[in-house]
Amino acid sequence: MPDEFQNAVQSALTPSEDAFAVSPHDNTPLVAVPKYLYVGGAGRVTLRALDSTADVVFENVPAGGYIYVRASHVRATGTTATAIVGCA
Repeated sequence: MPDEFQNAVQSALTPSEDAFAVSPHDNTPLVAVPKYLYVGGAGRVTLRALDSTADVVFENVPAGGYIYVRASHVRATGTTATAIVGCA
């Protein structure tokens, strides 16, 4: 199958090359740093951005919504959204 992006240099503007299920956990970091998170089931997402020293809460994220943050952690405590996918 042809890949139109085969020679593209990866950046925040190029399509993701990997996707992985996110299991919120209070201590375990994500398996990879995503370009963004996809939220399948509406709710709140508590996360730590890659270069941050404190967590932040995204309230009322709709089902099918995206959070454009390079996160290191998605916390179980405070996260009510479901079916979260990291896109890297």
